[in-house]
Amino acid sequence: MSKRNTQLRRHSISKMVEECGEVSVEQLSHQFDTSEVTIRKDLATLERSGLLLRRYGGAVALPKEAVHDDLTHKVSVRKLSLAQAAAELIRDHNRIVIDSGSTTGALIQQLNDKRGLVVMTNSLHVANALNELETELTLLMTGGTWDTHSESFQGKVAESVLRAYDFDQLFIGADGVDLSRGTTSFNELLGLSQVMAEVSREVVVMIESDKIGRKIPNLELSWQHIDVLVTDGDIEMSAVKQIEEHGVKVIQAG
Repeated sequence: MSKRNTQLRRHSISKMVEECGEVSVEQLSHQFDTSEVTIRKDLATLERSGLLLRRYGGAVALPKEAVHDDLTHKVSVRKLSLAQAAAELIRDHNRIVIDSGSTTGALIQQLNDKRGLVVMTNSLHVANALNELETELTLLMTGGTWDTHSESFQGKVAESVLRAYDFDQLFIGADGVDLSRGTTSFNELLGLSQVMAEVSREVVVMIESDKIGRKIPNLELSWQHIDVLVTDGDIEMSAVKQIEEHGVKVIQAG
């Protein structure tokens, strides 16, 4: 099934839930002539996007007080634009690493039209979302020690698993960008991010422009370990110039 058909079906489902208040998996399966398994994946994706709530056997509309405000919507749209730009860098049969985080997590739904991917992650959220895609891919997990701050696996075990493979690309976020040094993080567990970069031929940082220029003490990846930075169109041109001077390609989404 094409990515466009999937998006159209999910858009129709969200409109039905909004208009009817409640729908069943069986009803949707008949209406769209697809399996109940596929419909459940659609509902799971729409729930993560904040468009409905799943209930046993179907889904219901969000209560009015739970609808995201305009700012939240703007942020989610911005993350989606970054994900769409980053996904254009991925070729069929690539071996990629997706780090934990909401910005990198937005990349997952852009993978439905990719074929033969091998995807490694240290995030349970990312792993579960990948497992719900309609495309067939090989899913790998690092394992390791669970870190509640980053909601991901970290530590020596995770690093050892990563070093057993080689990857075409790493997609990673950041808490900030120091224009002189590289990406920065509030998290002091930096070892796994650095190993991810070591085992990947291309490192792609996905970050919103309002985080660029933040000076956070913990340096995560220095510029020499970064190949591409994907951000939104609000980045200042002076910042683009500084980043490119480090040999990093800047892609402005949208």
